[in-house]
Amino acid sequence: MTTSDIVQKLWNLCDVLRDDGINYSDYVTELVLLLFIKMEHESTQSGVLVKHKLPDHARWGEFTSRSGLPLLNHYRATLLKLSQSDDPLIAAIYADAQTSLKEPRHLEQLIKSLDGIDWFSAEQDGLGDLYEGLLEKNANETKSGAGQYFTPRPLIDTIVEVMQPRAGETIQDPAAGTGGFLIAADRYIKHQTDELFDLSEAQRNFQRNKAFLGMELVTSTRRLALMNCLLHGMEGDDEGVVHLGNTLGSAGSALPQCDLSLSNPPFGTAKGGGGPTRDDLTFATSNKQLAFVQHIVRHLKDGGRAAMVLPDNVLFEAGVGADIRRALMDKCRLHTILRLPTGIFYAQGVKTNVLFLQKVSEAATGSTDAVWVYDMRANAPKFGKRSPLLHKHFDDFKAAYGDDPNGLSPRVDQGEQGRWRCFSRDWVASEKGDSLDIAWLKDDSAEDAADLPEPAVLAREIVDELNGALGELEGILAELGEEA
Repeated sequence: MTTSDIVQKLWNLCDVLRDDGINYSDYVTELVLLLFIKMEHESTQSGVLVKHKLPDHARWGEFTSRSGLPLLNHYRATLLKLSQSDDPLIAAIYADAQTSLKEPRHLEQLIKSLDGIDWFSAEQDGLGDLYEGLLEKNANETKSGAGQYFTPRPLIDTIVEVMQPRAGETIQDPAAGTGGFLIAADRYIKHQTDELFDLSEAQRNFQRNKAFLGMELVTSTRRLALMNCLLHGMEGDDEGVVHLGNTLGSAGSALPQCDLSLSNPPFGTAKGGGGPTRDDLTFATSNKQLAFVQHIVRHLKDGGRAAMVLPDNVLFEAGVGADIRRALMDKCRLHTILRLPTGIFYAQGVKTNVLFLQKVSEAATGSTDAVWVYDMRANAPKFGKRSPLLHKHFDDFKAAYGDDPNGLSPRVDQGEQGRWRCFSRDWVASEKGDSLDIAWLKDDSAEDAADLPEPAVLAREIVDELNGALGELEGILAELGEEA
């Protein structure tokens, strides 16, 4: 069986579990809780692990030897005990873990399905790839926010390929989600170093335990990320590769500086928790993406580089948005912007970009002399479930970007009819008022009313703009000594 065969087999079981009121997202979480126990069993059976990490009551045989209500009760009790484990990583994986299963027969079906898989075949392709396949299924099949934190793999791989992470570098994702960027960077480095065998033992330990660090606000999402990293051989510190915390709060301010930052910060405004509460950022804003931009620049070492996925509003928002972009272009060489096509995230109308930059220093001014823009959006194919985004769609961009991760390769402006153009810093200031929402190609597809964003997407964009404006007005009132 191939990895995709196994993914489909496990995914099909979700249709059975829906009888128990289990949706796709809950199913993937449910599978994670059991999958870790099964992986420990397989690893010890094959000799990969000499010592079992789990206590006796959580061994796989304890589940296969039970059935009916005793099985379900034992499973519930095991989840509680594991959440209180003395091992911080196990405790993190099972933090607040509760089963959604109500029917013992459904738990038995899950266990039998996991037991019936040819794990030798899965290991040939990588257990991590199997798990990522499930996460991708979850993102594609659900219409909720699941797809928001799941960045398309071809996009992640493209960003990693042009940024060229290197062994010995510290690499961060301050909005880790399920860990896709960190895992892709690890995979890239392993490919460059013969699965780390070209490195010394000390260097290998650094790669496994210290090279990567992420932060995630949501406990259940962090659980997915920890499992994902473990299945790819990334252990991290006592808390794992991905720490639990709010990057836009005190936990984020405590993160160390890094050599490379790769991220897709969450969309939307700071409502319902998780909003910016830091006092170490230069510009106060309720716009989470603008706060993340400041965090990323602040937590880069001098000479460090970053790539971040950002919605259009970050590129054109006035007021504090313009101030943050000016500061960004002063402290960093913002050398490349990739305008992404619509339809690649869960909401069809979301318009996004990737900003590529290299930090000069916190005190630098005038670091950006020109910005290169690649328009992958105008007259682009309509990506979606039936026409997925593939690696080949980024080939022209990678060729234009060049071999230098900091955008220093020779580049050729393709002119007004091309997708790849260069704009001077002076032009951005004088002609665009420091807006980076730069487009020049006539987009014939945009004239089709049927291709307009859905009303909910348009409404969300309007709300974001209004909230941004309200935040600016509150800031003005605060400066005047008035309460909002």
